[in-house]
Amino acid sequence: MSHGSGADDERRAQLGHAMVMQAETPTGGAGEDAPHAGHVAGHDRHAGHSVAMFRDRFWLTLVLTIPTVAWSPDPQHWLGYTAPVFPGSSLIPPVLGTIVFLYGGLVFLRGAAGELADRQPGMMTLISLAIVVAFLTSWAGTLGLFDIEIWWELASLITIMVLGHWLEMRSIAQARGALAALAELLPDTAERITDRGTETVPLEALAEGDIVLVRPGARVPADGVVVEGTADVDESMITGESRPVPKEPGAKVVAGTVAAGGSLRVRLTAVGEQTALSGIMRMVAAAQASTSRAQALADRAAAFLFYLALGSAAVTFAFWWLDGAHAAALTRTATVLVIACPHALGLAIPLVIAISTSLGARHGLLVKNRIALERARELDVVIFDKTGTLTKGRPVVAAVVGVAGTTEAEVLRLAASVEADSEHPLARAIVEAARSRDIRTVPVADFEALPGRGARAVVADRQVAVGGPRLLGELGLAPVPSAEAWARDGRTVLHIVAGGALVGALALEDEIRPESAEAVQRLHALRLKVAMITGDAQAVADSVARRLGIDEVAAQVLPADKADAVRRFQAGGRKVAMVGDGVNDAPALATADVGIAIGAGTDVAVESAGIVLVRNDPRDVVGAIELSRATYRKMLQNLAWATGYNLVAIPVAAGILVPWGLDLPMAVGAIAMSASTIIVAANAQLLRWLRLGEDATGGQPVPRPA
Repeated sequence: MSHGSGADDERRAQLGHAMVMQAETPTGGAGEDAPHAGHVAGHDRHAGHSVAMFRDRFWLTLVLTIPTVAWSPDPQHWLGYTAPVFPGSSLIPPVLGTIVFLYGGLVFLRGAAGELADRQPGMMTLISLAIVVAFLTSWAGTLGLFDIEIWWELASLITIMVLGHWLEMRSIAQARGALAALAELLPDTAERITDRGTETVPLEALAEGDIVLVRPGARVPADGVVVEGTADVDESMITGESRPVPKEPGAKVVAGTVAAGGSLRVRLTAVGEQTALSGIMRMVAAAQASTSRAQALADRAAAFLFYLALGSAAVTFAFWWLDGAHAAALTRTATVLVIACPHALGLAIPLVIAISTSLGARHGLLVKNRIALERARELDVVIFDKTGTLTKGRPVVAAVVGVAGTTEAEVLRLAASVEADSEHPLARAIVEAARSRDIRTVPVADFEALPGRGARAVVADRQVAVGGPRLLGELGLAPVPSAEAWARDGRTVLHIVAGGALVGALALEDEIRPESAEAVQRLHALRLKVAMITGDAQAVADSVARRLGIDEVAAQVLPADKADAVRRFQAGGRKVAMVGDGVNDAPALATADVGIAIGAGTDVAVESAGIVLVRNDPRDVVGAIELSRATYRKMLQNLAWATGYNLVAIPVAAGILVPWGLDLPMAVGAIAMSASTIIVAANAQLLRWLRLGEDATGGQPVPRPA
């Protein structure tokens, strides 16, 4: 399954592009905060541009700028050299400078035309005004209208601007590389099993119901269920889970994961756009294209800065022209326009969004709605649905007690033997408990289910019954002493009766996830309250809450009432997140300030959530909140820098320090503007170092359960 052909690379590129285009159509969502990615995409100042285009323009303009600078009078005077003189050498600066303007500056002029057509003048318009002023001023000097010659500044200005845009596009491309990386997870072909053997087919030829062979080291081509074979599957690229997950017949596998240590035969259940990987790609693309409150603030600030720069340029031109410094009026006006470009401001938020979204995706956090991620930093309470979220949603034997000289092992052996062939969840839990303790069951005879009471069978010539309080009442037996305490903790109590005598009892409960207590602890470390909603009895809810350290509980909540329960938690203006995984949780997820679907949940739950956690790990809720807070800090830092830079740079570019001997050349202004952009980009890149898996106390990364 080679990945090397150009056609395959093109197919992956088209797939990633298709995901982006699909995400950039206006999407619906819960409430008025639903993002409209199409709006953002429609005004992208780099629409239609590429990293390669800016790279090529930079190198060519640099090659043309070097002789332009070398044959210009000012650099020769400052550096104390004389350029070779030959017929036409005096035309080198104006000719090459004009080529640089037309070639290197064309992208800015086109961008300005687009901004003006949209009636949203911005960065490209300012840059275009600056280079047009410099271009006209240079020709005016060449034609003798002014005593000025700034071809070298014009060429340097455009070259530096193209370099800045090239670096910006590279940063954005790297940040949005999550889509390309996800597309790379798919193999080029698959081995489909037919009546005639195996055949190699392209992914497009696969259909639901096909059986494919996944060899050791190969990637699963589509979602499916294992029908034969065992293997450890690396799912880290999808879920962030670092440990391989054992797969055997009946286990689900998803496209893009890697089989190791064995081969699998997989019956496909979803192909193409229906796979989990494609869904993840759509979510990542939609989140990167979506808008946010911080982005809206940056857009307003950039629009304000445009008019501020235009006004400052007009004042600068008028002041120096009336002062008699006509040449300086033109150059300083162009410098103001260059240095005031809201370049850094325009990059401050989109780059952070792109990086945070891809960072989250690598950690199994899928952001569907940027507003939801922003709100996560403001949370006061995190509400968990109990069953399937804090617990595994299946019963487990929590305690065993024997009486009348019967050992715990014997109690479990008798109970498991009776329940060996039953499909009841409690029966399966008993059998699994015996198996985990290496207790062997024995064949039984005359098995009989006792509706509402339990079951009985003949085990080794003794009649053994397993059941609850009603069974004991019928037999006239008293429960074991610990039964009352177990019942208070919300556990299900089953008694074992052999030969008419009580020999022991079992306590079963919904198994709590081993990572749930740590998730609650880490949320407390973030100064958040933790609550739980469940339809179970109050005793069960209180028992789980006590063991996990949960602050507030809403028990005996009917599925239809979960949304109302969330509203009660929101009383007093508290910001609330709801974490759930089932269809019954969908209304509550939509009602909460932040809806979080855990374990990818059901389709309905996912659609109602703003954030989707791929793993069934409640600790990832902490990671989502940490990502939200870190992202917001980066946004504020970048906005503060981009705004503060302009407050200082514009007056200096206008010539306020000229009386003290400091006059800022256009090229230096371009360097300052580009440096500001690079600082913003570098600060955003620091977000990549965020360790979402670290313990809240600052310890080592939290290990994931196998």
